[in-house]
Amino acid sequence: MSGTPQNIIGGVLLIVVTALTISLQDLVFKLFSGELTLWQIFALRGMMAVPVLILLGSLRQGLRPILSLAYGFWPLMRGLCLTMTFLAFYAAIPFLSLSTVGAANYIAPVFVAILSAYVIKEPVSRLGWIGVVLGFAGVVVLLQPGTDAFSGFALLPVCGAAFYALGHIITRTRCQAVPTEALALSLNSLMCLAGVVASVALLAVVPSGPLAESSPYIFGQWSEVAGSDWLVLILLTGFAVAIGMMLAGAYKIAPPATVATFEYSYLIFVAAWDILFFDTAPTGLSLTGMAMIVGAGLLVMRERPDKG
Repeated sequence: MSGTPQNIIGGVLLIVVTALTISLQDLVFKLFSGELTLWQIFALRGMMAVPVLILLGSLRQGLRPILSLAYGFWPLMRGLCLTMTFLAFYAAIPFLSLSTVGAANYIAPVFVAILSAYVIKEPVSRLGWIGVVLGFAGVVVLLQPGTDAFSGFALLPVCGAAFYALGHIITRTRCQAVPTEALALSLNSLMCLAGVVASVALLAVVPSGPLAESSPYIFGQWSEVAGSDWLVLILLTGFAVAIGMMLAGAYKIAPPATVATFEYSYLIFVAAWDILFFDTAPTGLSLTGMAMIVGAGLLVMRERPDKG
C-alpha cells in the first residue's frame, strides 16, 4: 500500500524478539506462580505499568488527550477482551506446560476468521474454512478430551483465544485511529482493575474446599511482597511495556500476514523452556496438534494478507 512503511526483515526480526520476550514473561509467570496470587501480580504490575504508559503517552499526545483516547468506549472494550485473554492464559499456566497453553492460545486466527465472516461480514475463502476445521481438529488432538491426559484447565487458553480474536476485530474496526500508547494504557488499567477487584472479592468471600486449597495461585490471599518479589514485578512491568511497543512496531513496519506467521516462533521458545526448566518434552500427539494449529493459522492468515 502506498505510503505504508515496508521493512520485512526488520519486522520479522522484531516479531521474533517480541515472541522471545513474551515467552520469557510467561516463563517468569510460571516460575513465580507459587509466590504471589495471579490477582496480586496483575494489580501490582498494573500499578507500576500505568504511570509509565501515561508518561510515554503524555510526551507524544499530551496528558488530557491520551487519557481521553485510552478510556474511550471501544479502547476499553478491546482492553476488556484482552484482559480476559490474559487472565485465562495465565490462570492455566501453573497447571499445564507452556507449550500446551501457548498452542491452545494460538487458535486465535481461526476465531478471527469466524468472527470476520459472521460479525463484520468479511468473506472467508474455501481455503480459510479448511484452516478453521484444521485448527479445531488440532485443538482436539492437542488437548485430548475424554482421555486421562485431558485437563479442564486446558480449555482456559482456548476461551482466551476467542476473546483475543474479538479484541483483534475491535482493534481493526473501531480502534484504528487510537495511538498505541492509549491502547496499551487502557489494557493495563483494566488488568490492574481486574487484579484489585478479584483480590478484594477473595478477601470478602474466602474460598474453601479442595480446589481452593490446591490452587492458591488463583484462590489465595495477598501475601507479603519480599525484596526479590519486587524485582520480579519490576521485570514483568518492563516486559509488559516492551511487548506492547514491539508488537505494535512489528505490525506497523511489515505486512501483517508475514509478521503473524513468524509470531509462531513463540512455540519454539516455550517448548525449549519446558525442556530446560521443567523437564517436560512435548509428546508426539502434542506436537501433531501444535503443527495442525500452526498450519490452520497460516492457512487463515494467507487468505488475509492485507488485513491488520
